[in-house]
Amino acid sequence: MVMSNTFFPDGAGTNEAAPSIMTVSQLNQAVGRLLERSFPLTWIAGELSNVTRAASGHWYFTLKDASAQVRAVMFRGRAQYVNFSPREGDKVEVRATIGLYAARGDFQLNVENMRRAGVGNLYEAFLKLKSRLAAEGLFDQERKRDLPVFPRTMGVITSPQAAALRDVLTTLRRRVPHIHVVIYLTAVQGEGSAEKIAAAIRTASRRAECDVLLVCRGGGSLEDLWSFNDERVALAIADCTMPVISGVGHETDVTIADFVADVRAPTPTAAAELAATPWEDWFAAVGQHADDLNDAMRRQLDDRTQTLDWLAHRLQSPGAAIRHQQLRLSTLHSRLQHATTTPLVAARFRLDKARQRLVHALPDTRMARARLLARATQLSVAYTSRYDADHYRLSALHGKLELLAPQRTLERGYAILSDEHGEIIRRTAQVRAPQRLSLTVAEGSAYIDISRIAPDEA
Repeated sequence: MVMSNTFFPDGAGTNEAAPSIMTVSQLNQAVGRLLERSFPLTWIAGELSNVTRAASGHWYFTLKDASAQVRAVMFRGRAQYVNFSPREGDKVEVRATIGLYAARGDFQLNVENMRRAGVGNLYEAFLKLKSRLAAEGLFDQERKRDLPVFPRTMGVITSPQAAALRDVLTTLRRRVPHIHVVIYLTAVQGEGSAEKIAAAIRTASRRAECDVLLVCRGGGSLEDLWSFNDERVALAIADCTMPVISGVGHETDVTIADFVADVRAPTPTAAAELAATPWEDWFAAVGQHADDLNDAMRRQLDDRTQTLDWLAHRLQSPGAAIRHQQLRLSTLHSRLQHATTTPLVAARFRLDKARQRLVHALPDTRMARARLLARATQLSVAYTSRYDADHYRLSALHGKLELLAPQRTLERGYAILSDEHGEIIRRTAQVRAPQRLSLTVAEGSAYIDISRIAPDEA
């Protein structure tokens, strides 16, 4: 937005429109809107100075570097989400819009979010390492191990000055005073602490004197907890021979160690609570199981007693049982005799009646047999007479047939001529010269050649 005023000395330009004149408030408001449109939300790094917390809950401070400074304000609605208390000289990064405080014409930052300097880079490194380790399978649920139900020895890795150690020991002493605790002291913050934490975890894994291992540290900033975002610590937890519980920071703090560990606890105290069930709970559970067992045994005894009474009621003396069986056997014997004798008598009666009816129904066959014998004699005589007559007639026909047989004719000196096709020669017209003919006589055959045919003589 560009605004300008043109001044005409000595009344010059009186024919043109009068120039627009802005008030100071309008000017500051216009500049403020111009700044807000021109600069979106931006991360700005600097050092805190002149930090003031108003009764309203708003924060007022100056953000500066080596050569410049700018006023800034963070309203209560945003300030309540900052997870640390800003102090003079803190190096921070703020996410803010650029504006103008119109009442005084002061250029200032309207801060939306604040974090310690370098947190952005640390968080980016945290995300990269988390993504890489997840791709390598270190976070897979399949490799997570179950916590032992009755641990005998518990290991704790933390700093000797840490309040987390006192919290863990107090919790364990209250819940499971019988468990032996092995403490692997190490630095949990500062330069070289990540390597020391990893070494302590590997030492506990190598010694294998614990059933479960607690890695603990109290709450803090991202920089304070950064040792637990180190790849060496993550690999040491993944290679540990015993289940590992991660109890680092407060409930809202999340580290790489939490993802790699078999169980993640929101606080060190919660880690101690997860590691061991209180002995009171075990005794209460055992007492409840004992009561359940007594009730079950009592029900079983009642059921068995009732069954025994029922069986005793059904039980009778062997003599009575034998007499009952004898009586039953006698009854069955009588029923068997009756069942076998009665049908037999009835069948015999029916057979006698059928025999009598058959005798009365049989016809007198003597006359029929005499007639049959006479007919058989007549049939034999007729057959013999017919046979003799047919034999005589057959002999006569056989004699006639013999007279007409071709072989008999040939035996009387006749012959049969036939051409090459087997056709019998009956006329001289069927013969040509020269020609070979077949000659058949009574005893064999021969071939003759025709050299000449004599003419017919009328």
